[in-house]
Amino acid sequence: MELSLISRKRYGHTMMWAVLLSMLVVALAATLGRAMANVKAALTDKPDIAVYLLLEDDVVTSSTLLRSNENQRDYLVQTKNGPKLVKLQKGEKEWYVAHEEQMHE
Repeated sequence: MELSLISRKRYGHTMMWAVLLSMLVVALAATLGRAMANVKAALTDKPDIAVYLLLEDDVVTSSTLLRSNENQRDYLVQTKNGPKLVKLQKGEKEWYVAHEEQMHE
C-alpha cells in the first residue's frame, strides 16, 4: 500500500473508522466480561438468583425459600408446569442443583 498516493481526506476517513470499530470491539468485550462476572457472582454468592439461572429448562415464575443452612437451600419454585421442590447445594466454588422434584398441585 502506497501511503504517498492516498489523499489526506481518505486517510482521515479510514483512521476514523478504524478507531470507532476498535472502540466498539473493546466496548463489546467489556460488556460481555461484565455480564459473565455477574452470572458467576450469581452462581457463587447469591443462590436465590442461581435458582433462576440453574433451572433454565423451566420457566420459573417465582421461588420461595423453605429452608436454609450453610451448604444447602431448599426452594419451592413455581414453574410453567407446576410447583417443584429444588434443593441447591454449595460446591467448592458455586451452587448447583442437587435434587429437583415435581410436586402435585
